Amino acid sequence: MGSGWHEWPLMIFTVFGQCVAGGFIVLALAMLTGNLSRQQEKSVVTGMFFLWVLMGIAFVASTLHLGSPLRAFNSLNRVGASSLSNEIASGAIFFAVGGLGWLLAALGKLPQALRGIWLVLTMVLGVVFVWMMVRVYNTIDTVPTWYSVWTPLSFFLTLFIGGPLLGYLLLRAAGVEGRAMRLLPAVSMLALLASAIVVVMQGSELATIHSSIQQASALVPAYGSLMAWRLVLLALALALWVAPQLKGRQAGVPLLCLAFVLLVAGELIGRGVFYGLHMTVGMAIAS
Repeated sequence: MGSGWHEWPLMIFTVFGQCVAGGFIVLALAMLTGNLSRQQEKSVVTGMFFLWVLMGIAFVASTLHLGSPLRAFNSLNRVGASSLSNEIASGAIFFAVGGLGWLLAALGKLPQALRGIWLVLTMVLGVVFVWMMVRVYNTIDTVPTWYSVWTPLSFFLTLFIGGPLLGYLLLRAAGVEGRAMRLLPAVSMLALLASAIVVVMQGSELATIHSSIQQASALVPAYGSLMAWRLVLLALALALWVAPQLKGRQAGVPLLCLAFVLLVAGELIGRGVFYGLHMTVGMAIAS
């Protein structure tokens, strides 16, 4: 029993991957609206570099979960038949298409006619990537704590909480301002509210899940306090983001960076609890 911290490579992989997918959607929508100047669009493309840095960190972390990182490519051996292979393949395609398109755009080699196609395709691939993450855990009916609606909700809510903040941060760094950007904090706040509801409902459900020798609620004894800390960190992150807007200003890049760090810390706590809740029907799994 514990809190899942031993799965920190997967925690980083899933949280970073979901935030990057959400952040790219925000930047892509900003570019697709056509309201950016040529200089702003160039700055946004430059800022996308940080998305791919985070994605690279996520994939490096994921290899550390393997018995031998040098055999990481073996995880692709069963694409189409294995949820794990599908997750890695979809993430690699998202990374490759997004990164290659970004490189061509940054070098001025991506034709304007293809830019919209690249943006839309990469957005779709990002959503598919997050869904494939869900399928890794949500298809294992012998793990009742993962085989539930809370898994897809939790993973996609990370996208909706972290993505808008990351995208907003990079837009602000690129010098972009606009009324539409004011909707992004509302998206994250609604997602945070939904996430708080998920925490309460999942917590109450744990008492009803048990194997022949183990109670799900005993897997993470500190479930309540850990999730409380998670929600506090997320709320503080969004407060740092929203408070300046209430005074008619926009949060500066340093403040947004701090907010994103707090948000990631909160989501890592939540993801640690998720992995700590692993249990198998009929037997106990030590953590």
